[in-house]
Amino acid sequence: MTYLIDRRLQGKNKSAINRERFLKRYKGQIKEAVARAIKGRSIKEMESGEKVSIPSKDVNEPNFGHTHGGVWETVSPGNKEYLKGDRVARPKGGAGGKGKGKADNSDSQSEDDFIFELSREEFMNYFFEDLELPNLVKTQLAATTDFKQQRAGYNMSGTPSNIHVLRSLRGALGRRIAVGGPAKRRLREAEQALADLLADGVPESDQRVLDLKKEIHALHTRILAIPFIDPFDLRYTNRVKVPKPMTQAVMFCIMDVSGSMDEQKKDTAKRFFILLYLFLTRAYDKIEVVFIRHHTAAAEVDEQEFFHSRESGGTVVSSALHLLIKILAERYASGEWNAYVAQASDGDNWDNDSVLCRQLMVNTIMPAVQYFTYVEITEGPPQNLWEQYSQIPDHHPHFAMQKIEKPADIYPVFRELFKKQPK
Repeated sequence: MTYLIDRRLQGKNKSAINRERFLKRYKGQIKEAVARAIKGRSIKEMESGEKVSIPSKDVNEPNFGHTHGGVWETVSPGNKEYLKGDRVARPKGGAGGKGKGKADNSDSQSEDDFIFELSREEFMNYFFEDLELPNLVKTQLAATTDFKQQRAGYNMSGTPSNIHVLRSLRGALGRRIAVGGPAKRRLREAEQALADLLADGVPESDQRVLDLKKEIHALHTRILAIPFIDPFDLRYTNRVKVPKPMTQAVMFCIMDVSGSMDEQKKDTAKRFFILLYLFLTRAYDKIEVVFIRHHTAAAEVDEQEFFHSRESGGTVVSSALHLLIKILAERYASGEWNAYVAQASDGDNWDNDSVLCRQLMVNTIMPAVQYFTYVEITEGPPQNLWEQYSQIPDHHPHFAMQKIEKPADIYPVFRELFKKQPK
């Protein structure tokens, strides 16, 4: 049996298959190591690799050992305590100590732990493995802007590099059988008839023998004239471009930058959106992201300004929602796009405006979007915006809200908002 290994996509990394097998086998331990690494990292460090330590007991392979069987006796020199036939009590607590004089510290890396490096791509794959945009289903697909090459049978013309050798030889063999089959069958009949005449004692000068020899020669010439392969037999692999349907999605990121959002709260909101941005850009190739910042007025900004510029002022959350409705209506028709919204605020807002926000959400925004997440960044009790938003799930179950009190809550809240939904 012959095994063929395709290493064209591996480059210089000849052990890629073994590495994939190893990562699959110790997936549980690696995910735990990634979870531990997340707690000690800032958001900006998320895309780097990580050193992973696996206890030696988890990587040890089972093996066979040799031991004594049956009844056997040993002689120990210097024994003054036991005689033949004495019964020795079993030691309490199982086997002896830990060995090598090391303390049992399960949190620290041991000398025998297996340590290896996760690449940046592998680390991010484990980091976002069980996350997704909920309800990513729409009745209408995007326009066919992407195409992929797909095999579509064979052509009788093409470039030499696209010649399909096997199909060409198969066609040549079929042509030779079809064209030369009758001639070969008649040749066998003529040769048999000639052999029968000669066996019956008919002289070679007989006209029947001469006619058969002439016909046999003509049949041989005809068969030899059939080419082994003809340009007519050549077949070329045909590839066509076919549209690759993709679901369109747009993600709106809304952040409060008013004066009530101090630098610590703004930094927490930025970390949440950076994590969301990393997730979106890695998980989906065709997803647009719209950034909206607001205080008393809202504005659509680019990624750089959204994450790094500083502003202050009062808070009118409805200004951001009105801008969201306007952009949805002008650029992202509800029947053609999956629209998702993530909003971060400290919850501080004018009382009357919070009521208006709830009305806009219930009557206009929620029917037009697939999923809306709201995170409130505050260490104290919920604010008036939280109280108004808490009434939305009664009307629209695809609305989710969570509270972030400290930076350590960012990742657990993020996972809760975007965890995979049960099928």
